[in-house]
Amino acid sequence: MGVNVDPLPSECRGCEFVTPTTVNKPRDVAHRVSLRGIPAGAMPMVAFLSILAGFIGAAAYTHSAGYFVTFMTGNTERAVLGWFDNDQLLATGAITLLFSFGLGVFVASLLRRRLWRRGHYGASVVTTVALAVAAVVDFALDRTGGQEVGFIPIAFVAFAVGALNTAFVKNGETSVPLSYATGTVVKLSQGIESHVSGGSARDWLGYGMQYAAFAVGALLGGLMSTVVGGEMMLIVAAGVSAVAILITYKTGGRAGHTAA
Repeated sequence: MGVNVDPLPSECRGCEFVTPTTVNKPRDVAHRVSLRGIPAGAMPMVAFLSILAGFIGAAAYTHSAGYFVTFMTGNTERAVLGWFDNDQLLATGAITLLFSFGLGVFVASLLRRRLWRRGHYGASVVTTVALAVAAVVDFALDRTGGQEVGFIPIAFVAFAVGALNTAFVKNGETSVPLSYATGTVVKLSQGIESHVSGGSARDWLGYGMQYAAFAVGALLGGLMSTVVGGEMMLIVAAGVSAVAILITYKTGGRAGHTAA
């Protein structure tokens, strides 16, 4: 006499059993597409915002008295060494740019916490507004239509770049510093060493792409500086930043909670 044996317990009928292969598959897929230091799915946005950071930095440098708006290491050295060179004006200017940059980070972070905690475009909004204000201030202070940008507008540009660096935040801290090229080169070199020592290209590819994007932005900013200057340069930079608002608004959701 045959006996019908139910292969599944009654409480498991209709259950979907997952094999070890299917358990590991999502993790493997995520591992394949992830790049060290870059939030999953955020590489296009990181690249565009890195281009924007390089673009703003180069444009500001070429049409000012050589002020750094992305290179706070250089401004720190200027702030200290200016006193030894008896150049108090240089030191004071560098300190002011350091303060403006830090204030941009502070304001953008505060607005993120209070206004757009779930938004993905807040940093770009603050950057765009600051660049537009810089253009207005430059026009108001210099009616001659000169190609150079004065120090006060440049301080607003430094504020804008500081705000832009809050675009990617994780656990309350910036996870992808967009204008910190020195740190990116350090991580890129460490990633290459990790690859050579048995890792994979994922260990450095994200940093390499980010650095290349920053360099492309600097190139574009340099090229633009040969065509326009003064407040027009700032207006163009504000326009590019406004495009960043649209991009981060459209794609930020796919980059997870780290995009701002």
